[in-house]
Amino acid sequence: MVRSKEKISIILFLFLGTFLFSQEKKKFFNTQNVLAKIIPNDKIDFWALIQNNYGKNEELKTSGTKKDYTPQFSGFNITPTEDSFYYIVYSKGGNTSYITEISGLRDFIGKVDNAEEAALSAVLDGYIIDEQFVDVAGNYYEDKTNYYLDLGKVTSKECPYEKKHFTLTVNKATAQISQVKENGTYIELYTKKCPNNPRLLKIEKKEEEPKDEPKKKPVKKRQ
Repeated sequence: MVRSKEKISIILFLFLGTFLFSQEKKKFFNTQNVLAKIIPNDKIDFWALIQNNYGKNEELKTSGTKKDYTPQFSGFNITPTEDSFYYIVYSKGGNTSYITEISGLRDFIGKVDNAEEAALSAVLDGYIIDEQFVDVAGNYYEDKTNYYLDLGKVTSKECPYEKKHFTLTVNKATAQISQVKENGTYIELYTKKCPNNPRLLKIEKKEEEPKDEPKKKPVKKRQ
């Protein structure tokens, strides 16, 4: 009886440990790491991920037999705060092609093979990997069936500028987003021009409050 209880305790402990491990969140620390995890599904002879930073090209990843290519002077960004841009060069069937628009990643990625590719697919649908706020809008966890991505989204470019964060459930088999959970606003920026700026409204309200007029002193009549 005691041994049976011990076995049950061990099984529960292992199950709980596996569950907690599967729920552990991992952060997308930077765009470079996310893009470097791309696994093209087409038969590519060679491909390279290049970052152009202030006019200087740097190869962040190369795969296959390297071929000559022409440096590009335009590319795409994943996060809105980046000063540099990226582009991908690849060779297929003897022809060299370039990806300088973010929309070109969809066909290049093909089938979603990992959490990074799932996040990039979500970026193509308007979400962002916010490197400045990875705790709320740049991380994920997974189980056997799904990826659970915590990503951001610019929900207003007007007054105020606003970002919200969401948890996206992405099915591993189909790469389809099966559920989107909104977690609220994590950035709300007002400017002086915002008509709904709470600071200005507070000042205006204070200015509109009627001021008590000073009581006039009675005039003494001369006798």
